[in-house]
Amino acid sequence: MMDNIDLLVSDPSILLQLLLDGLLIGSVFALAAYGMAMVWGVMNIVNVAQGEFVILGGYITYYLWREIGMYPFLATLLAAIVLFVVGWVLYRLVIARVVDRDVFTSVLATFGISIVLQQLMNEGFGADYVNLDTGMTILSLFGGEIDLALIKVVSFVVSLIAGGVLAVFLRQGRLGQAIRATAQHSRAARVQGIDTGKVYAMTYGLNCSLCAVTGALVVMIWTIHPFAGLSYTVRSFLIVVVAGVGNLAGVVVSGLGLGAAEQTAGFVFGSEFQLAFIFVLLVTVLVVRNVRLQRRREHLQ
Repeated sequence: MMDNIDLLVSDPSILLQLLLDGLLIGSVFALAAYGMAMVWGVMNIVNVAQGEFVILGGYITYYLWREIGMYPFLATLLAAIVLFVVGWVLYRLVIARVVDRDVFTSVLATFGISIVLQQLMNEGFGADYVNLDTGMTILSLFGGEIDLALIKVVSFVVSLIAGGVLAVFLRQGRLGQAIRATAQHSRAARVQGIDTGKVYAMTYGLNCSLCAVTGALVVMIWTIHPFAGLSYTVRSFLIVVVAGVGNLAGVVVSGLGLGAAEQTAGFVFGSEFQLAFIFVLLVTVLVVRNVRLQRRREHLQ
């Protein structure tokens, strides 16, 4: 570990490489977290199945590309539509029954969904690791000192576009305004004639669409398998906790920061400890937030 730290200090180009890589992949993490923040803020539901929707979106994109020969980014769009329908159906079948319950009930319900999705993907797609090869090359910067996979750069742009479109939709569209009104006060929204049931279903469906786009980018950058969703759920949860439920701009910043921190930690401690770093960071953040909340309560008393 100390040798790796010495290498970072002696060669700043390595640190720059890690930071740029981290920022690019952090945008992909932020996209899934954006959806989790939306569901959490509007419906008060912690969606534990977030990572499974990411992986399912990746599988749909991969098989549309492999079996039909569909262009990867067109397959991404179709996967987003399919996942929207899946999210809408799951809301009607399961989520609608736990919207007004406590958070723990929603955690149990979505955890059940995650287990079912894992097993269905394992039976339907198999347990093998898969990757969608886009054929994109490496982008060299600063005379070849920095190498960036072009697919990561494209994924960064796609993530920003998807997040920007959703932000405009939430601010300008009538349905988007209804979603924001429901998030602020659902009972007042119903009094104003807003169909909150429809708003909840649309919110959950949009979240699943964002997960589909995330999964499509993930399968193009890395590999996926049916049981890989937990890491993306944890990343999304960590990003939302750090940023705050209603702070969508903070979600983007937190996602970029997490990507950079994860890449750097993977280099320092070794890639085999990269996922462990995420869990340790999550526990640390939760403990710190709990201590701060306790001090705030004591101060108010």
